[in-house]
Amino acid sequence: MSLRIDWNRAMWPPESVKAAAGWQPWLDRVERYLAGALLAIATLVTLGFSGHDGRWWVTTGALVAVTALWLLATINLPAPRLREHPAFALLSFAGVIGLGSVLETRDVTFLIFMICAFFAAMRLRPTWLAFVALAVTSLLINTLGNGGPVHALQEKPGIWITIIIVQTTAIGGGGLLSAAVARQNDERRRMLDDLAAAQAENEGLQQQLLSQAREAGILDERQRLAQEIHDTLAQGFTGIITQLEAAALAQDEPAEWQRHLDSATALARENLTAARRSVRALHPENLDTATLPDALADVAARWSERTGVPAAFTTTGEPRALHPEIESAILRVTQEALSNVDKHAAAARVGLTLSYMDGEVTLDVRDDGAGFTPRPGPGFGLPGMRRRVQRLAGTLHVESEPGGGTAISAVLPAVPPLPEVSA
Repeated sequence: MSLRIDWNRAMWPPESVKAAAGWQPWLDRVERYLAGALLAIATLVTLGFSGHDGRWWVTTGALVAVTALWLLATINLPAPRLREHPAFALLSFAGVIGLGSVLETRDVTFLIFMICAFFAAMRLRPTWLAFVALAVTSLLINTLGNGGPVHALQEKPGIWITIIIVQTTAIGGGGLLSAAVARQNDERRRMLDDLAAAQAENEGLQQQLLSQAREAGILDERQRLAQEIHDTLAQGFTGIITQLEAAALAQDEPAEWQRHLDSATALARENLTAARRSVRALHPENLDTATLPDALADVAARWSERTGVPAAFTTTGEPRALHPEIESAILRVTQEALSNVDKHAAAARVGLTLSYMDGEVTLDVRDDGAGFTPRPGPGFGLPGMRRRVQRLAGTLHVESEPGGGTAISAVLPAVPPLPEVSA
């Protein structure tokens, strides 16, 4: 597998990357004006310390002017897209290395400018061409001041070849490392952007799901109340009517008449209690003035006081506010689960655990009662709890067996509440 490195991207990141990393505008200026600045420095140093005569400077000054125009034409003025084109980058390098070699031949001080050839070489593609250009630059910059490449290699080939190999490897290796880091940073940035987009989309879907669940919950509450009215109020009224009719037939027997009347009165009181309970069930008022853990603890305590069965409530994780639909569903599942324990389990104790995790919240209700064999079926107990949880993208698990107690686990997404919109 061939290794292809975008040297321009490694050493001179594209505009989008530089802007994202906060490198603009100084890096862009360095890229455009470094070569010109080094040419000016080399010229000034040569002018101040070389002691060349006027005729020498006529020729050298012309070469400096041509080099400056070349830099202007191939580095300063072209658009970034053109500068990054492989053919144009090779043309720019050829001009820089050629003019720089001529200037260094005239005075070794111009090796200051020849450093630019390393950067120009790093722009070349494919990778092998960049390494060749780096080696050529290293050869010229190190030997032009020592009689030229041919003389230097003939005189001390081992030293110069070692210098060229080490210098090329060091600069090229740095380019490879820079390219790898650039790719990793780009990939990490893309992953973060994708994650942020997915999170935003997921939040939108969750809010949409909760909105749909709110609408579906209205129908479910109607069905539940219809079943509760049928099972409690309607049957209670039927019993009251039956007792009153029996009392009317027993008018000649005062004791029997009073017994039927007392039974009708007791049934009426029970129906009134059931009606009040149904009204309270329409809205989880426990959550109006308390957090979810406090509300569940209060529900467990009241249930335990009413039934005489100990109910221990614990919380794990860091409690935090959740969307009202999520908290309401957890409260309803708790109430229904405890109601089932009271009606069917004949349990000696009950344990409730509310667990806050990174992306989920879990309610576990366990009892040591009679147990049963879980099976799907109609009704408003376990099927109703399952429907309520599934509408909110959650799951309900039931584990039980005859004589082995029952464990109910409701897992829901830990959706935070919607932010308040200021007026």
